[in-house]
Amino acid sequence: MGFKRSQVLNAATVLALMTVSGGGASAQSSTQDWHAFGRDVLKQLVEINSVHANGSTGATLAIAERLTAAGFSREDFQLLSPPGHPTKGDIVVRLKGTGKLRPMLYIGHLDVVEAEKADWTYDPFKLIEKDGWLYGRGTIDMKGQDSSTLTALIRLKKEGYVPDRDIIVAFTADEEAGGEQSGVDWLAKNHRDLIDAEFVINPDSGDAASKNGRKLYLGIQTSEKEYMTFGLEASDKGGHSSEPTPANPIYHVASGLDRLSKYQFPLHLTDTSRAYFAQRAKLETGQVRADMLSVAGSSPDPAAVARLSAVVETNVMLRSTCVATEFQGGRSESALPEKAAAVIQCRIIPGESQASVEQAITDTVADPAVKLTVIYPPDISPESAIDPRIFGEVQELGKEMWPGVIVVPEMSPGASDSAFTRAVGLPSYGVDGTFQDLDDNRAHGRDERVGIEAFNQELDFSYRLMKDLSRIP
Repeated sequence: MGFKRSQVLNAATVLALMTVSGGGASAQSSTQDWHAFGRDVLKQLVEINSVHANGSTGATLAIAERLTAAGFSREDFQLLSPPGHPTKGDIVVRLKGTGKLRPMLYIGHLDVVEAEKADWTYDPFKLIEKDGWLYGRGTIDMKGQDSSTLTALIRLKKEGYVPDRDIIVAFTADEEAGGEQSGVDWLAKNHRDLIDAEFVINPDSGDAASKNGRKLYLGIQTSEKEYMTFGLEASDKGGHSSEPTPANPIYHVASGLDRLSKYQFPLHLTDTSRAYFAQRAKLETGQVRADMLSVAGSSPDPAAVARLSAVVETNVMLRSTCVATEFQGGRSESALPEKAAAVIQCRIIPGESQASVEQAITDTVADPAVKLTVIYPPDISPESAIDPRIFGEVQELGKEMWPGVIVVPEMSPGASDSAFTRAVGLPSYGVDGTFQDLDDNRAHGRDERVGIEAFNQELDFSYRLMKDLSRIP
């Protein structure tokens, strides 16, 4: 490894920037308070405004400074950015092991969604402590997890720990921008050698769920629905509104959308979703428990499927979904519309084809006057097999840290950078120990926050899990 002008930020610039103070990165001793260190990292990252317009390069330089202060050499990490996109920086660091086992890879994005100061109680780009909470954009998604991952890696380095497998960590750009310059996608396609690993851990796609103060489960993401977008469009010659015709494009598209709103994709259970319901049933009672156990079995009761389909949380685990998210039509209140168009956003269970989804929408809209187009084709992302080593380690660690908490395999209805690692054949698992209340998850929202206790526990969890996974055969 090392800095190469053809693929990384100018080395002289990097070294100059790395001499600038970055929020308290100092040499660490064996008596280091790692909770304080992790919080210092979080403060630094939150206060680097890495929304899409600004990019992530500033954050990668701050991380590079901390790595250097911790004893990582220039050969241990690389700062990279796609050609023509110098602000979309990525940094890949490797803690070298004995080579006894194949490497493992951690991924974490550094970009955050936009936040307006006027909309927040506090400045979103300052880390503010209040009543046991840490407020700031990215505290949950996902600079909190980036901080815990970096802290764990530096802690292992300072301890002189030599793992059985190399530990690779890639901090990347543009996850929140719909993959526009996704660092993970770009690295996988252009620098596979830097991130090649036996398996991938993505703290962004994990799920530590609580409710009313009770910690419920640690969700390990083994798959995610594939993001796919379609357009529906109808057109006509237009005319004066005083002479309406049945060819009105708004009516055609609206009628098609109404039919689509009533359509339900067929039941499609995967290994992950069956295991999910089997585990989630342990947290339920009565009819809900019975229904989940039925769906987890080989012959689900149609009545059980119907009841679970009536609840948004469980319905999305049972089938693919498509929903109208945008509508445009007409240009004047006194003119017949010449065009009407809608956007259909789909989340497809891995294994279903684009063609089958297109056919389902076409058959449901059932109107030759309405044209279906593909706006965004799916990023094909296969399901990762449930790895008993990883699940076992998380289960044991969860029992020690949070007695009574169960481990649940999950298929995410949303998207993450794990789609790109799975697409190139790297089994990927979402694992996160930052507990959030199911009824108050503020990721992407106003006054995003993480509990101080939850963040400290995430720091401990990340360190212990990284160390454990670095030596499992």
